Amino acid sequence: MGRALIVVDVQVDFCEGGALGVTGGNAVAERVAALLAGDHGYRKVVATRDHHVDPGTHFSDEPDYVDTWPPHCVVGTPGQELHPALRGVAFDAVFDKGSYAAAYSGFEGTDDGVGLARWLGEQGITDVDVCGIATDYCVRATAVDAAREGFDTRVLSGLVAAVHPDGVADVVTALREERVDWVE
Repeated sequence: MGRALIVVDVQVDFCEGGALGVTGGNAVAERVAALLAGDHGYRKVVATRDHHVDPGTHFSDEPDYVDTWPPHCVVGTPGQELHPALRGVAFDAVFDKGSYAAAYSGFEGTDDGVGLARWLGEQGITDVDVCGIATDYCVRATAVDAAREGFDTRVLSGLVAAVHPDGVADVVTALREERVDWVE
C-alpha cells in the first residue's frame, strides 16, 4: 500500500509563453518542484505528458478551445518538454499520451508500453494525488479515471491551473460525484 503523486502535463506549451499557455501554469510548475524538492512522503512520483505526433482533428487552425486546439506539445519541440522547474525531478515514470488522437487522461498514456493503471498497481499504489495542468481538462480526466480504476483519489487544489477558471466550481462538483476529493 502506498500513495503516489501524478503530475499532469506540466509542460512548456501549457505554461505562460507556451503555444497553449494557461494562466498560473508557471506558478504550478514552481510549486510542484518545491514540493518534490523536500521530504514529500510519496512512494512514487510520476508525470504525464501530451506527446503529439499527428493527433488528427485534435489540432485545428480555428480551434474551439473545447474539443479542438491549436498545435501544442508536438514531439521534438521544446513545448513538449516538462517545464524547466521540473527537469531536475527524478520521476519514477513518465506516461506519454495522445500521439495520434486526442488524449486527456494520463491513464491513456504509456511508459515503455505499460499503462498508468497497471504500472501503479505493480508498484503497490492504492492512493493517488493528482496535480498539474489543466484543472478542467487533463487533471479532471486523470483524476476521474484514477477513481474509476479503484484508486483513492485526491486533487491538490493548490497545485493546479485551469483553462477556464470560472468553471472550476463545476469541475469540483463533477469530481466529487466521481468520488474524487478536492483537497484545499
